[in-house]
Amino acid sequence: MVVSCASRRMSRMRVSAVREILKVTDHPDILSFAGGLPAPELFPVEAIAEAHARVLASAGRSALQYSVSEGFAPLREWIAARLQSRGMRFGAGTIC
Repeated sequence: MVVSCASRRMSRMRVSAVREILKVTDHPDILSFAGGLPAPELFPVEAIAEAHARVLASAGRSALQYSVSEGFAPLREWIAARLQSRGMRFGAGTIC
């Protein structure tokens, strides 16, 4: 049997505790409090879809392109403005 370099590297990887915790969530008969997973019915799917559509329509190429690790500047600016409107003092430069 031939074992590739990638296979050898993978065999030395440590088991991820998070991955192991999340494996349990696939079992419908188990209620795990370890992962801290939110209730899926609480996800704002429609709001996220609407925001996604707006961003793609107005700045799709920029939003999808690789960029600085801090993230998409217009999104950081929007987050900072929203936090400021709620009385928090954040600038876009502090959001990453």
